[in-house]
Amino acid sequence: MDKTLFSVVLTVLLTLAASLGAHPIHAQAIAGSSAAVILTELNSTASSSSSLQKMAVKRKAMTEVLKRYNAVLLPEVESFLEACTKYNLDCYLLPSISGVESTFGKFLIPGTFNPFGWGRGVLEFTSFNQTILTVGKALREKYIDRGADTVDKIGRIYCEGDTWSGKVKFFMNQFEEEEKKQLFFMQDTVQL
Repeated sequence: MDKTLFSVVLTVLLTLAASLGAHPIHAQAIAGSSAAVILTELNSTASSSSSLQKMAVKRKAMTEVLKRYNAVLLPEVESFLEACTKYNLDCYLLPSISGVESTFGKFLIPGTFNPFGWGRGVLEFTSFNQTILTVGKALREKYIDRGADTVDKIGRIYCEGDTWSGKVKFFMNQFEEEEKKQLFFMQDTVQL
């Protein structure tokens, strides 16, 4: 079963469990001992089934857009979602920056795992996950918390050029449009 299908199935099961008021103990009877860990992690980042549904839609939208670009970062959708949740960022900001800086990981200095051009692209990381979380944290603490709370304001600090924020917004718009499509298709689904 591929990662995306597994994520969708897991989200549906967890949403069903949440709507029935299931506790990790009950979920364990259905899904095994790993359910307690998964539910605990998800409960810490998404406190209600509607939050889980929102994240599922964002996950699907992100996956679909990254597929269109044949993106190297497609397997990192969960890392992007973790960073946006952990650092209270727009979930499409980090992938959009990677779209501008490296065409979603296609063009970067080999071995750096740095799709954001962070530190002029020469800073090395051990994995894309580490980079995503590091840049997410820095955007929150060194940009947004200090008043750079829009893409335009971030762009003035992040990049020397005048077109960066427009390009980031272009990609963010693609993710948002895909999210709207996903929500449209969900309207006709049967609620469990």
